[in-house]
Amino acid sequence: MPELDSRALLSRLRLAALLLLGVVLCLAPYRHFTPASGLLEAVKQRDFISIHTRNTPTTYYEGRHGPTGFEYELMRRFADFLDVSLALDSRHHIQSALDAVREEGDLAAASLPLDLTQRDLIYSRPILDLQPLVVYRRGLPPIDAPEDLAGLEVGTIRGSGTDLVLRELQADHPALGWRESPEVEVAELLSRVESGSLDAAVVFEHQFRINRIFFPGVERGFRLGKPLSLAWAFPAEGGLRLQQQANRFLADLQQEGQLDELVARHFGHDDYLEYVGARTFIAHLNERLPDYAELFREAARETGFDWKLLAALGYQESHWDPEATSPTGVRGLMMLTLPTAGEMGVSDRLDPAQSVNGGARYLRQIEERLPESIQGDDRLYMAMAAYNVGLGHLYDARTIAEERGGDPDSWRDVREALPLLQQREWHSQTRHGYARGGEPVIYVRNVRRYHEILTYVDRSQQQYLQLDASPNGEEEDAPLFDIISPLL
Repeated sequence: MPELDSRALLSRLRLAALLLLGVVLCLAPYRHFTPASGLLEAVKQRDFISIHTRNTPTTYYEGRHGPTGFEYELMRRFADFLDVSLALDSRHHIQSALDAVREEGDLAAASLPLDLTQRDLIYSRPILDLQPLVVYRRGLPPIDAPEDLAGLEVGTIRGSGTDLVLRELQADHPALGWRESPEVEVAELLSRVESGSLDAAVVFEHQFRINRIFFPGVERGFRLGKPLSLAWAFPAEGGLRLQQQANRFLADLQQEGQLDELVARHFGHDDYLEYVGARTFIAHLNERLPDYAELFREAARETGFDWKLLAALGYQESHWDPEATSPTGVRGLMMLTLPTAGEMGVSDRLDPAQSVNGGARYLRQIEERLPESIQGDDRLYMAMAAYNVGLGHLYDARTIAEERGGDPDSWRDVREALPLLQQREWHSQTRHGYARGGEPVIYVRNVRRYHEILTYVDRSQQQYLQLDASPNGEEEDAPLFDIISPLL
């Protein structure tokens, strides 16, 4: 065999090394190309940032008017700050989000507690205080202190930080025990407490605040330990520059007051859909409705709905405030999104006439898109629910109702299925994912009650006008509050 000269041998060795490297790269787990200069430069080069998150109300979900959630808004703003697009993977729970960001992706934003013991990860500055809270089933003796938990079935989410607080507590209370899972979510924990499969749970205070309206059988207990910190996690091997940019972004947001505004908007109250305040409604009925009643009547004549139903829907949306504006950008009496307004030919959402007409036509459009198999009041209630939560989530609830042996054309059965969209066990199998499914249930209930009151008032006023006229023969408007006050 002829001998190779040194140059030829070196050339062949280089070729073999390149081939071997190619095989290794093909077999290795996928990860975005990261230049030696770091992860930030990779994000800039590919022109998008890849984020691992969770499909929950505190992080990211498809809301009535598109993607929403506290951390989603932060992620979107951070992408804008970097001048890149946003790519989300929301199929995670806490641990899988951390595992995934070690292997691929640029950061994890999944309601993560700042945990400096995690290997191969670095964290952003704290974003939000996470205060652990004990909640328990209504009907049990009050749970006001750690010793009250002894002997009870307690649940929590593994990896959320509440499990660490319980472990610390166990050192002083050896009788304390609990069950934990990485895949359960807050709504499921609260549902299990309410149903009796758990006696109590440890969640974070802000999580309970935005879920409690859907679980009236769950009581607030006591704060447990000191607050933890919510933060974003980055792969350590990507360098510090992306983390530093995130810290700069978050610091600017806090200094400008925008972070506090986001926190207040998402977690500042627990009455996103309030229970009916009858006296407030009657006050608005007297003070506001007279200015817009004819607009609702005109829209009713065009769309075929009862004008009082449209007025009830308008009250639920805006309390009959023509300049109402939500944090998500919906505006006007009927709270239309910009895309919906465009679709309905509404050029000015703050114009009461355009808003009422556009909202009524949009409700009719939704109703006409429902399957013909849905009839009568069921059809109306499902159209109203879809006005609130979106047709996609309504269809998901119909599928769940059928899977549970119910009738997907029955509002009663769909009403039972909608809150299940808050549970990972169910929404992970649907097309449109997580939804605050309890909201449309309360929404429809409220609109129906407002409609009943308006119907009573309208009928009573007509009787009043027929029986009682002014001395000069002119009809006088009945004082609506006096008519309705016997109902309160």
